Amino acid sequence: MNHQHHSKLKVCGLTQPDQIQELITMKVDFLGFIFYERSPRYVLNHLTLDDISKIDHQGKTGVFVNEKIDKVVEIAEKARLNMIQLHGDEDPGFIRSLKEKLPELQIIKVIRINSGILKDEESLINFKHQFSESIGSTQNAIDFILFDTDSKAFGGTGHAFDWNILQQLELNKPYFLSGGISEENIDDIEKLHPQPFALDINSKFETEPGNKDISKIKRFMSILSEDTNRTM
Repeated sequence: MNHQHHSKLKVCGLTQPDQIQELITMKVDFLGFIFYERSPRYVLNHLTLDDISKIDHQGKTGVFVNEKIDKVVEIAEKARLNMIQLHGDEDPGFIRSLKEKLPELQIIKVIRINSGILKDEESLINFKHQFSESIGSTQNAIDFILFDTDSKAFGGTGHAFDWNILQQLELNKPYFLSGGISEENIDDIEKLHPQPFALDINSKFETEPGNKDISKIKRFMSILSEDTNRTM
């Protein structure tokens, strides 16, 4: 395969200042902070908005689940975020008005995938229809899509969904791939077309929720860049 680049990398669920600094030194592209109180990686249990605002990085991403729009705007401004990731059931109206309020920020809309939709033709057709409607109606408001494994806890499952679903969709936005990404399935990612804009890693690279295994992330990054060199 002829790759001119490898996917960028987002490390999500960050809570520890020293680890954040190390990831910045390693040139990780996106840093994910979870502002969902029920998450075991809820960042405000560890850092203040002021702490986050002082982190010098161009890819600071705030993850929100069904949050009130004014709260999202307030957090984004106080923490000086660069991107907003909407991980809940935010409707097109919400997304459009968020973009109006924060025009300079990029918005990532999460599509949660239950692999059951590949089990029969009707489920797949319904999913494809919902997907094109949802993306179509927010076309100008979202910058990226993120595909993640569906779960009641809104992410952080450590499980991958069936990536074959992506080959069935008309993707007219760059996408992040999330859900159970690890060293073991890098080769499967190589086969995807189009390639993910970025890989989003979280629970497979932790010793406990919010505490990252930096050496494991380093190894993953070196495998990613080896793959690129090998396939160019």
